[in-house]
Amino acid sequence: MFGIKHPILSAPMGPFYTTELTIAVSEAGGMGVLSHTNLGGKSSIDEMMNNMKAVVEHTDKPFGFNIRTSRMQMDARTLCRKIPDFIRKNQKIRDQCLYALTSAGSPKMLPQSRSYQKLREQSDIKQFHVAPALWLADKCVAADVDGLVITGTEGGGHQSYEEISTLVLLQQVEQKYPDVPTVACGGYATGAGLASALTMGADAVAMGSRFIASKESEFHEKYKNIVPPATARDTVLTTGVFGPIRLWKNKYAESQKLVGSKEEKMAMEAELDIHDLAKLNKKYEIAYEGNIDDGAVLLGQSIGLVDQIKSVSDIMEEIMSDAEKYMKNAATMVK
Repeated sequence: MFGIKHPILSAPMGPFYTTELTIAVSEAGGMGVLSHTNLGGKSSIDEMMNNMKAVVEHTDKPFGFNIRTSRMQMDARTLCRKIPDFIRKNQKIRDQCLYALTSAGSPKMLPQSRSYQKLREQSDIKQFHVAPALWLADKCVAADVDGLVITGTEGGGHQSYEEISTLVLLQQVEQKYPDVPTVACGGYATGAGLASALTMGADAVAMGSRFIASKESEFHEKYKNIVPPATARDTVLTTGVFGPIRLWKNKYAESQKLVGSKEEKMAMEAELDIHDLAKLNKKYEIAYEGNIDDGAVLLGQSIGLVDQIKSVSDIMEEIMSDAEKYMKNAATMVK
């Protein structure tokens, strides 16, 4: 579908910058994905355009981008309108930007945009949507997406209220929609993980925490350095802007509570104003900049599998080599 060498994608990590990481992942044979970035009150539209220009200046490989389409994401509809038009009018970007990932909201918002419809007519771009629950996968398929990103509760960042593991959710989706392209996300950081996902029917995996702990990622060194000594028990589910969110256990995370239902979360949202949202977003920003005590540090349980910060190329090479060994060994057990 995308012409990439390895079935590995970088997970979206908004609101943080992932431009250098996107370049590194794509150059290493995977699919780098630009995050929906809106730090410091900057225009997410201008930032995404600038990030796309930077990517095609440094690699000629395919890449993608993410738009969060949540009802809480005020810039979502504008991005869905303006970014496809920007891509369409820039041939180099149009040739390389093949993966449009929507998440945290409706899978229909992007394809309903006339500018995206025009882009589809003039390029090979495909839309995938993040589905952290089977009923959300149903909605995505009904919306005629090109593929699904199946993410379980092990993953860092925003999750489903159902708290279903990637292991179970991926099997559910593959049983129900065996012909829909799927990317497994949440809990992947090793060759064994990649091998297991491919064996269960996924077409690729997406990794966030593993790539945060890479030399090329733009995250602060203090943020990166959390990962190698961490265990799988060092994260917790609490409540974020869009619902349940998995964070590294620190002073901030332990001060938050987990809202148990969508109805409770919507009631909470009704009481928020723009200043409250700004305060919440600031917690992500200060963590990204190095305040790992007071900020919201988004990391998944896979940090318990990572013991070293490495270059993206070394990470990819190791994962692919190990996955091949696991899959060949598994094949010998089938008679």
